Amino acid sequence: MKGSIIITGANGGLGTSTVGQILQTPHLASAYTGLYTVRKATTATGIKKALAKAASSNHRSEILELDLSSLESVRKFANSVNQRVATGELPRIRALILNAGYQEHTTITMSKDGFEMTWQVNYLSNVLLALLLLQSMDPEHGRILLIGSWSHDVDDEFNKAGGYEPYADPKWQNLLPDLDALAKGKWSTPDDDSSWYSGYRRYGASKLCAVMFQHELAHRIAQDPNLSNIRVLGLDPGGMASDLGRRGDFVFHYVKMKFIMPLLGPFVVSRNPNGPFRTTAKSAKDVIRACFEIEPPKGKPLYLNGSDEKAAAKETRDVAKMKLLWDYGNQAAGVKDGDTILSNWR
Repeated sequence: MKGSIIITGANGGLGTSTVGQILQTPHLASAYTGLYTVRKATTATGIKKALAKAASSNHRSEILELDLSSLESVRKFANSVNQRVATGELPRIRALILNAGYQEHTTITMSKDGFEMTWQVNYLSNVLLALLLLQSMDPEHGRILLIGSWSHDVDDEFNKAGGYEPYADPKWQNLLPDLDALAKGKWSTPDDDSSWYSGYRRYGASKLCAVMFQHELAHRIAQDPNLSNIRVLGLDPGGMASDLGRRGDFVFHYVKMKFIMPLLGPFVVSRNPNGPFRTTAKSAKDVIRACFEIEPPKGKPLYLNGSDEKAAAKETRDVAKMKLLWDYGNQAAGVKDGDTILSNWR
């Protein structure tokens, strides 16, 4: 085996489609071990069906439980993988695809760790998971891919797709007003705004934190002589028909996500492949391309919009904000000496 592929949120639309893309690519299916994570294995019907259809592909795979709303679960999962890689039971990680996502609309939920759920699942748990798993990455060819979103950049015109303007009010144009407020669920709450914009903004803020982490991790890995060949990428997959919007109202989840987008998706992609709306199949191909088919520049963070390179939000070029978030995230995640092999993690 050449290596392992870890995909978080493998039972979701993009996750399942990415697994399907691996299974349809013989040299990937036969050469790599798939570790596909889900919150609950008993209810992960999507990924089970995808793997069952390709039982003859000689693809070694496992469905593993990982609850990103729990830092304890993240540590347990990472420790297990690290131990299995160390003993040779698993090959080193060739691709760590941080795909799992969470979004609310008109509600707000706190994790048992005391953090706003969107912020923890989309950002904080990825910080901990990536840092813990660095010791098991393929040091020569490893790729860490973080799934982003146009919502992370208030200046991205895609935020206005469909005629919406969640960031129109100047008071919502700073997605990093106060890190404690974001982490503790005190920013853009349903009390501040009863519309679905409140949840969208928190989603955007969590994705901004994640994309900033992707950029900062790429810079720090490039400076570590033992890890400098690992590349850290971000990818905006566009808006897709998936269960990410299942916490929305009936019209959003069932009419738009389950009917309109699947119907129009192929046509829209044919006209504008990297536009705001795409199919999960198209975005899954972009995920595979980012991890296995391109050679990202060494020492430079790469952010992609589908198959096109795209500049991330201006905050990713603010050194002071990047350092502030890096330190805050490490503290919130409980990262301590001995957790990661990244030499300059502090």
